[in-house]
Amino acid sequence: MSTKSSHDSECDVVNIYIRKEEITSKTPVPLLSKILSAVLYAASSFLITVVNKVVLTYYRFPSAHTLGLGQMIVTLFILSCGKTFGCLTFPDFSRTIPLKIWPLPLFYLGNLITGLGGTQRLSLPMFTVLRRFTILMTMIGEYIVLKVRQPCIIVVTVFAMVGGTVVAASTDLAFDLNGYVFVLSNDFCTAANNVYLKKKLETRDLTKFGLLFYNVLFMFAPLMYITWLSGDFPKIIEYDQWTNLWFLTWFLLSCTMGFILMYSTIICTQYNSPLTTTIVGCLKNILVTYLGMFVGGDYVFSITNFIGLNMSMLGSVVYTYLIFVQKNEPKVVHHEEVLESGKE
Repeated sequence: MSTKSSHDSECDVVNIYIRKEEITSKTPVPLLSKILSAVLYAASSFLITVVNKVVLTYYRFPSAHTLGLGQMIVTLFILSCGKTFGCLTFPDFSRTIPLKIWPLPLFYLGNLITGLGGTQRLSLPMFTVLRRFTILMTMIGEYIVLKVRQPCIIVVTVFAMVGGTVVAASTDLAFDLNGYVFVLSNDFCTAANNVYLKKKLETRDLTKFGLLFYNVLFMFAPLMYITWLSGDFPKIIEYDQWTNLWFLTWFLLSCTMGFILMYSTIICTQYNSPLTTTIVGCLKNILVTYLGMFVGGDYVFSITNFIGLNMSMLGSVVYTYLIFVQKNEPKVVHHEEVLESGKE
């Protein structure tokens, strides 16, 4: 009797050990995959800004919403063709799909609506300050939704990035209630979208291609309605550059870059974290500011701005080291520790 009891006890310990292994020893993402996904996201985020500026400013295309519709159409086309030819897979539409992808379309729409309002009402320094609060909101969202508690050193780097930007723009702070509401709402939607995207990827109800396809599909009609409501359709019909081959090239390039940006956002979040994706996007803007000190001649030096900028950059560099170097070191789970936890 005691032998059987002892055998059952050993089996329970082994089962607990196996379950512990399944929970705690997920296959780690290779460091190269983490870095390349972050670089792809940063590069595509920067390039789409340049391409969109050419289309909307140089060629004076009258509707940013129509450009967004073009990016959606290209995304749906690429993913549909990929599924048809067996290059990628995602579930067919069913009644459960909207529930599985919710609330991502809501945050995507919120991003779309609030994204343009703040830039028209605030100065660039103030806009930059408020956009940095996306980092803080993302960290809070990870804690609430994903139950991820960041180490103290990570929290310090986040506050250094946000605080540094506040210091950098402290000489150009101007209060505009509507502008604040638009930009902070945009921050919230961006942070919530990244956090819930990670949650959906972890549940694996849909593949990353399924998340991308159905998110775009469900938002196509609302964006069409917004474009119609803003009176953009008559403007794009009367636009006189549709026969210009160079304009069409830039327009199609923008539409393709839209797909690449959305896909790179997903894989950066999947391989890293929502916080890393957010910080990579903000880090790109800091690097552009540094570049502007030497190229372009429009940077006006002030000691306060320079100190704040370097505070933010230092926080970004330390965070990058902690995430891509220190955090990638393998953690060893000792057999004795697991057995002790199993006995408890």
